[in-house]
Amino acid sequence: MTLRIDASEVAVSLPERPGRIVSLVPSVTETLVLLGLAPMLVGRTDFCIHPTQLINICPPIGGTKNPRLDEIIALAPDLVLANREENRESDVRRLRQNGLVVWVDHPVTLEDSVEQVRRLAGLGADENRAESVLTKMLDALAHARHRRLKRPLRCFLAVWKDPWMTIGRDTYAHHLLEAVGLVNVFADESGHYPRIELDELARHKPEIVLLPDEPYRFTAADAEAVRTGELSESWAVRRGQVHLIDGRLPFWHGPRLGEALGELGRIAAAAGGGFS
Repeated sequence: MTLRIDASEVAVSLPERPGRIVSLVPSVTETLVLLGLAPMLVGRTDFCIHPTQLINICPPIGGTKNPRLDEIIALAPDLVLANREENRESDVRRLRQNGLVVWVDHPVTLEDSVEQVRRLAGLGADENRAESVLTKMLDALAHARHRRLKRPLRCFLAVWKDPWMTIGRDTYAHHLLEAVGLVNVFADESGHYPRIELDELARHKPEIVLLPDEPYRFTAADAEAVRTGELSESWAVRRGQVHLIDGRLPFWHGPRLGEALGELGRIAAAAGGGFS
C-alpha cells in the first residue's frame, strides 16, 4: 500500500496492484482501457462508453452524479476512482464509510493530466504500453508549447445554457485554450464555472466561440441563435468562428490531450492566420 493525499485532502492507502476497480469517471475509464487495464474494471458509469467494447465487458453502475452505491459496495472493488468535480462528495464519503478505498482526483493543468495517466499506469500497466501512451501526450504538449499563433485570439468556451456558463482560470479547459494561444475571455471571473449573460459576453468581443456537445449538448440551432443574437456583430460571428466541437476534447483528461491540442490548435490557426 502507498499512502497519498488525494484531491479530497484525504490520506488514501492506494493498492499497488488492485485486482478489481470501479471507475466513476468516463475519462479515467477510457484511460484505463488504453493502458491495457480493462480486465481490472468491474464497474463503470453509464457515461463510460469509450472505447465501445466497454459496453460488453463491464457493467454500468449508474451515473456520475447518481451511482448505485449498494451495487458498487457489493462488487467489493479494491479501488474506486472518482473526480472532485464529476462525483458527489456524499457518495465518496458513503463508499469510504463502507470500507472501500476511494481515490479522488482533480487534474487542472495539462501536466496534471500527464501525471494522472502516469499514476493510473502504476496500477499495473505494461511498461511499454504505458510509455507509448505517455510519450504521445508529452510530445503533443511539447509541440503545442513551442508554437505560437501570429496573435492571441479571444475565445469563449461554453459549458452550459440556461443559465449560460463558461470556464474560469482554474480549470483544465482553460489551460488547454492557453496552450494553443487562445485567451479565455472570462479567465478573471470568480469560480471554476462562472455564470454569464450573452450581452456581457458581447462586450468581451470574442473572436472564437466554442460550443461543445457535453456536458450540455449544444446543437446547430444553438450556434445559429448565437450568430443571430447578442453576438451577431462580434468578430467571431462576422468571421465565421462559431464552432460546434466534441465536448470530450476540452473536458476529458488523459490520452485525448493530443487530439484536443491538435483540434483546438487547428481552429485557432485558421481563425488567426496560422502559427508564426
